[in-house]
Amino acid sequence: MTSKPTLTTTDHARDAVGMTYVYPVISRRAGGVSVGINLNPNNACNWRCVYCQVPNLVRGTAPVIDLALLEHELTDFLQQLLHGDFMTTRVPEGARRLNDIAISGNGEPTSAREFADIVALIGQVMARFDLVGKIKLVLISNGSLLDKAYVQVGVRRMADLNGEVWFKLDSATRDGLQRINHSEISPARQFEYLKIAASLCPTWLQTCVFAFDGAAPSAVEQQAYLAMLAQVQAEQLPLQGVLLYGLARPSMQPEAAQLSALPAIWLETFAEQIRALGITVKVSV
Repeated sequence: MTSKPTLTTTDHARDAVGMTYVYPVISRRAGGVSVGINLNPNNACNWRCVYCQVPNLVRGTAPVIDLALLEHELTDFLQQLLHGDFMTTRVPEGARRLNDIAISGNGEPTSAREFADIVALIGQVMARFDLVGKIKLVLISNGSLLDKAYVQVGVRRMADLNGEVWFKLDSATRDGLQRINHSEISPARQFEYLKIAASLCPTWLQTCVFAFDGAAPSAVEQQAYLAMLAQVQAEQLPLQGVLLYGLARPSMQPEAAQLSALPAIWLETFAEQIRALGITVKVSV
């Protein structure tokens, strides 16, 4: 029988364990195993980020979620992970630690109308395995639907489950949001959504930086981003910090050939400017 491949930080295949919603990831930012919850198996998202690794990405929202199947898959996989041989056979030594459950996947997860119920369901499964308070429950989101009541209910529930929101903000300019994320949202509106997230649950900014046509983010882009963080400080938003990361896996979008990774020194230099504002930064090259 052919053995199944060991997972790596560069392979986030959603079908790694043959499930519809649940998939394992070796997270370079988390430093261990992250159990992904893919609420967009239809590859639909309301944004189209140029660095997105999802193939055949389409504009849209999550489909109806089969809650019973999601509960079965999450229960089954946690059983394999915690009480089976998955860690020893599929996870490289040094990463054999369950770090979190991450609601993410192939599109914007909060577009699932069952989002609040999904968070409650995940909490129930975590409780069965005595994981509440011992691992993180992470929401990786572009934040664009945080004005919706059902999203706020779910995010508020996450706070009771040792939750964190990783709030995508790749640019603080309208041009940057359009060029990088293909989003028509304004920086001011995105900032308001950030305030909502931070008021409901511990929140990190998640920012991807890269070269576009060989050019690093411009001075205008950098200054706008730093000005936005200065506003965070001025308004005393309870932001946990910034997750600053570069390109690690190839984009599956039409702009892929135009994108390239920045040198580690560029990320560290920009991180130091953020730290100078009194904000914590975690850098992943």
